[in-house]
Amino acid sequence: MSHRILVVDDNEDVAHITASFLTAKGYTVDTALDGAIALERIAACRPDCVLLDIMMPNMSGIEVLNRLKESSETASIPVILVTAKSRDEDVLSGYKEGADYYITKPFSAQQLIYGVRLVLGESPSTPRNADPESPTD
Repeated sequence: MSHRILVVDDNEDVAHITASFLTAKGYTVDTALDGAIALERIAACRPDCVLLDIMMPNMSGIEVLNRLKESSETASIPVILVTAKSRDEDVLSGYKEGADYYITKPFSAQQLIYGVRLVLGESPSTPRNADPESPTD
């Protein structure tokens, strides 16, 4: 069974590219372009992992993360923050808020796949359907 991943990013291009990297590795991927839609999708079809942008209009990724961690039904879903916020204090703050992993933009497909495999408990070094160096084959 393929793991289901929800990609949440207000930039449609970033969401699409991220989804293609993951789909190429055999994951089932849904996308949401804002926090409110993300929470609806999570409630409707619980993902195995959420990739979450921090800087989004209306509801920030941190707000979404807090809501997920506050609910006993969603608190155990691993969340990877994927963001341009790259200062040490941003990264530490993300972990303090409950993120399971933190990836800064721009990121490589290899970094993304590594993080996803890590939080899902898969071996990060074992190829999944393709070489992690070339995610689009």
